[in-house]
Amino acid sequence: MKAQESDSLVYEQDSIILEEPENVKDPKKALFLSLFLPGAGQVYNEKVWKLPLLYGGVTTAVYFLGFNNRRYQEFLVALEIVREGNEPSPFPNLNEDGIIRNVNYWRRNRDAMYMVFGAIYAVGAVDAFVDAHLSSFDISDDLSLKFEPSVEPLLANRSSMGFSVKLNF
Repeated sequence: MKAQESDSLVYEQDSIILEEPENVKDPKKALFLSLFLPGAGQVYNEKVWKLPLLYGGVTTAVYFLGFNNRRYQEFLVALEIVREGNEPSPFPNLNEDGIIRNVNYWRRNRDAMYMVFGAIYAVGAVDAFVDAHLSSFDISDDLSLKFEPSVEPLLANRSSMGFSVKLNF
């Protein structure tokens, strides 16, 4: 009976622990921050160098939006003056049709600047969202592109020769 003494063995299971990469950003949070305040998503993603580009675009769009709106309002007032006929036209070298064309031109430019402003705002939000998604990708230096000769088997004991492109990452 002594030969059948049981040894107390402790088995430890090996476990693989997958660690998340550092500085992984939440894309939803980056999107909402960027929608709340332009550039806040870029600050959250630690890409502060993009702020001058974003704010330069927003500032330019707001400036031209105001400029086009002022010109539109000037020609709108001039059109009212010309139609009433009580005062001399602020633009003596333009008749009523010319003033109407200018009203339409400046209104169209103003409306286009609203769309440009919205596009810049949206591009900033999309950039923050995509940048947060890409924060978890490995960007190590172990990237290589190789061109190698290749022999591929075909039907009936034939083969084709060529080049293959291999991308290792």
